[in-house]
Amino acid sequence: MTKKYKIVISKNGPYLVFGNLPLVKEVYNTDDQGNPGTYETGETLPSLENCALCRCGGSASKPYCDGTHVKNKFDGKETATNETYLEQAEKISGPNLDLTDVQSLCAASRFCHRGTWELTEKSDDPESKKKATETACKCSSGRLVAWDKKTNKPIETKFEPSISLLQDKASRVSGPIWVKGGIPLESESGVKYETRNRMTLCRCGKSSNKPFCDGSHLSSGFNDGDKSIN
Repeated sequence: MTKKYKIVISKNGPYLVFGNLPLVKEVYNTDDQGNPGTYETGETLPSLENCALCRCGGSASKPYCDGTHVKNKFDGKETATNETYLEQAEKISGPNLDLTDVQSLCAASRFCHRGTWELTEKSDDPESKKKATETACKCSSGRLVAWDKKTNKPIETKFEPSISLLQDKASRVSGPIWVKGGIPLESESGVKYETRNRMTLCRCGKSSNKPFCDGSHLSSGFNDGDKSIN
């Protein structure tokens, strides 16, 4: 029997998560230049059949909601477009690889700082193609997607449905909620967003592209108390 995974956005309130999804913390490990290099799995949180995850940033029980959104009069109005990824995407073409890019989805994970766009344009070189593909696939928000020019199909990491709470060790801030494996996302009005293999949801409450992360956790200094960034 297939589990009915889904995330529902409540009006000015938390993300309602259904289906007993795995919930873990993941930390960006940085390279010598200070850019994220790999993801390291941290603490595994208890599995719950259903739960409510804070999206106002104020809960004392992070990552879970404790009702603080009511006290602080959180404005959680959704401002993101409901257009599909490809309807929004800019395309960068290389010899053996294409790259699509939706800048508004950027969650500032910074894997692309290794030159994903330039590497795509040099993808006749096997090493450049490999690096461009790797950095695009590490983009937690799915802003960047690499495409095989021979098959015209996206190159994606195979994710099981799960949720990660990202921690940015280099910047000493807590990042967004990383939703993986094609979990449906439903707006407060019941409209469904495009289901994708990877996307990032704001949990600091400051994004101007709600429900998606726009990197505002960096400027706001959002910290959920995780020891790995303190």
